[in-house]
Amino acid sequence: MFAANSQQKLDWKESMATGKLGLALSTREIMALVAKDLEQVEAEFRLESVGSVEAVSQIARYLQSNGGKRLRPILLLVSCRVFREPSPEAIRLAAVVELIHTATLVHDDVIDDAKTRRGKPSANVMWGNHTSVLAGDWLYMQAFQIALRLRNFEVLDLLITLTQQMVDGELLQLELIGKIDVNEADSMELIDRKTASLFAACTRLGAIAAGAPESEQVLLGEFGWNLGMAFQLVDDVLDFTSRESILGKPVGNDLREGKVTLPLIYALAEATAAERAKVGAVLRDGSYDNVSFDEILEILERHDGIAKARARALEFTAKARALLAKFPNTPARSALYAATDLVADRDR
Repeated sequence: MFAANSQQKLDWKESMATGKLGLALSTREIMALVAKDLEQVEAEFRLESVGSVEAVSQIARYLQSNGGKRLRPILLLVSCRVFREPSPEAIRLAAVVELIHTATLVHDDVIDDAKTRRGKPSANVMWGNHTSVLAGDWLYMQAFQIALRLRNFEVLDLLITLTQQMVDGELLQLELIGKIDVNEADSMELIDRKTASLFAACTRLGAIAAGAPESEQVLLGEFGWNLGMAFQLVDDVLDFTSRESILGKPVGNDLREGKVTLPLIYALAEATAAERAKVGAVLRDGSYDNVSFDEILEILERHDGIAKARARALEFTAKARALLAKFPNTPARSALYAATDLVADRDR
């Protein structure tokens, strides 16, 4: 599908240079629009994550203070602002998506037996697997409780479908763990269910909260889906190219956990039997004790796996921007454009 040449790397570097030049301004542009809204979301999150059992409240507070970017609530709020200022309903829905996202983080860390989250001990390390799973369940149910108060069946239907998709994604990931013969279609389906579906829900919920016509709800949902696909692909690249101090977790962690992501899928398509054996050894061992991380990185670079995955991410951000062109040129639309740069050019 991709020619292994230097042009892809050049295109990515040029995109990165442009993004770096405007990244700080983009971040300020987005935050200027939603800073006051986010304060209300944070207050709502704190209020709604107080459980009758203290462990739930402790875990929620711990994760809330752990340095998340609040990208999903921001997407919902800015999407709402494409049409109007966020209403109290939009604020509550932004808290709902952050609660759902927080619940998925808790469950993911238990499933992956993760030790860190954003550079700090993960909830399962602090409170144990049993308590963390139940706290994640509670956060899911609390999110639906808030949504139920809105008495909006369209919102409930969207959130129920979203949760089913994300659970399907977790089950699919478990099926693929430890397998070396994962293909591009498998990877894309996994990203669709685990990440892109949540981004799509956020942007569509913003349009719903604003009372936008269904056609425009669909367009913003498609924008969010493409942005989510790009986000996860960049995340998969960063797992190999970033540093632990920036990423907040060990580099090369996906492969260590048995996950063959798109950069490696592309590289394995052209890898020699000896190279495939090295990747297989890491999958089997669950460590880089016998095959070093640098050896895996050399395989990726030799077969342009990282460059090809980056190019694929740029395809999705280009589609996201094309969808935005169908909306009037407003500060909110400009902020969503900036979000595509922010996603593509992030370092963690």
